[in-house]
Amino acid sequence: MKAMQIIGPCQLTPESEALELNELPVPEPGPNDLLIKVTVCAVCHTELDEIEGRTPPPYYPMVPGHQVVGTVVATGEAVSRFSLGDRVGVAWIFSACGACEYCLTGFENLCATFKATGRDANGGYAEYMIINENFALAIPEVLTDEAAAPLLCAGAIGYRSIKLAGIDDGQALGLTGFGASAHLVLKMVRCEYPNTQVYVFARNPEERAYALELGAVWAGATEAAPPQKLAAIIDTTPVWKTIVHALEHLQPRGRLVVNAVRKEDGDKDYLLNLDYPSHLWLEKEIKSVANVTRRDVDEFLQLAVRLNLQPEVQLYRLEEANRALCDLKFRRVKGAKVLQIGTEVT
Repeated sequence: MKAMQIIGPCQLTPESEALELNELPVPEPGPNDLLIKVTVCAVCHTELDEIEGRTPPPYYPMVPGHQVVGTVVATGEAVSRFSLGDRVGVAWIFSACGACEYCLTGFENLCATFKATGRDANGGYAEYMIINENFALAIPEVLTDEAAAPLLCAGAIGYRSIKLAGIDDGQALGLTGFGASAHLVLKMVRCEYPNTQVYVFARNPEERAYALELGAVWAGATEAAPPQKLAAIIDTTPVWKTIVHALEHLQPRGRLVVNAVRKEDGDKDYLLNLDYPSHLWLEKEIKSVANVTRRDVDEFLQLAVRLNLQPEVQLYRLEEANRALCDLKFRRVKGAKVLQIGTEVT
């Protein structure tokens, strides 16, 4: 099978070829595993974190990709939940122990032995992959492969972010950054919290225009001040300065939810600008989003069907994965980027 692999850590440039296209054996499913023929895999900023060493794989080479949709083409002898021909998805959660206090109380995302798809085990930048049947997700029939893939991470992590933000309908919400996750959050909020006004902070004028097009009431640069203080802000960026600015714009008891697996080190010194009275006082909170649970993804997929959420997508061939990653990092094309695997890009 064809697969794109991370061979080792590197810092991306606009012309980087960080992933290597290789021919690998088709993996053999274990007793509880599904062999999936991958049709699409969405591209995520976490792949940049893996390549650039902020959350590196435990070994190289590694096949990245954790927003996977495909068809079951073989099963292990103990599989009972899925059958040949079923369409399934694989998200960031590849496995968890199932027995620790976190797994037993619904917080499997915090399990000490949590494994991430495409980081701790080969993922979906390949023609085939395997997954334990208990961590595969049924894809609703009404969702196309291309629409479903970004929902498995960008959408699901956005869904968890909204839950952690804890807003009530009518409370003002901010979004910093406006990529694959944030644009889905805005669509969700407009449907589920119709009286909540959304304020968007984004460095790119095209992203700000897109946010207004989707229903934001205000959009400004990262450093800009919104016309009112906000009950909560969800940060979807890879940088630190957005945290400092966001804290300035929270109302008393406001909550900042940081939706990122890792932050880049480039502007880390920006945190030295933190001022207790203006950034942290008045019982403001900072909360991080740590991975997702299977329940998050499943609930969000059902919500996406009910709300008819359709992500904006740009399609690439598997062999164009390096271009997709560079577009994500440097060109910020709106919406989500999706690799079509085994079919021609339409």
